[in-house]
Amino acid sequence: MSRIRTGNLGNALAWVLHRPHPGIQVLTRQLNVIGLEVREAWPDLPAGAISADFVFYDADTGHDEQFPWKPGASPMPMIALIGSEAPGRLNWALTMGAHAQLLKPVGDKGVYAALLVARANFDRARESDALILDLEDRLSARQTVVQAVMIFALRGKSEAEAYELLRQTAMAWRVTIEIAAARLVANHRARNEPGQGPENQAGKPGREERR
Repeated sequence: MSRIRTGNLGNALAWVLHRPHPGIQVLTRQLNVIGLEVREAWPDLPAGAISADFVFYDADTGHDEQFPWKPGASPMPMIALIGSEAPGRLNWALTMGAHAQLLKPVGDKGVYAALLVARANFDRARESDALILDLEDRLSARQTVVQAVMIFALRGKSEAEAYELLRQTAMAWRVTIEIAAARLVANHRARNEPGQGPENQAGKPGREERR
């Protein structure tokens, strides 16, 4: 289980994507007190905001085109500023990948908690994404090993013999079994692509003809 980072937020950069409003002045003041540098933007978030540590955005009048990334793919924690609880607006705020929320009008309390919650949820999401990618890579590698074993099996080898041949091949090439399997499968596919057979390679004798 990951630990929530509750360290000093000083020197962090926060962008606030919201039309000019007295309530945003309150938010900016609170962020400054916590130690964050604050920049404001409206109606669009500039491309340079991709390096920010946090982004606060208006959930009431915002839209997808305001962000230089795809919905739900922000590279930093996102905090929705919510004034309307209309289902459509709340759904959009969640679709954009809200990691925390602040209700408008923003008061003197809740900003620090929102920052910590957003960062913790963002970290968990990143860890989950990394775990999913790792599991997908492992599954893909396992499937490739099975395919490589099947290539040897097509040559009349038993499953045990085929796996042993794959292991020996990996040792000879000084690579992992997964890498050896990927090479064997790629070579097998290349040889069996249409137009790659001996009879279709003009002027190139087949293996049997060269013997």
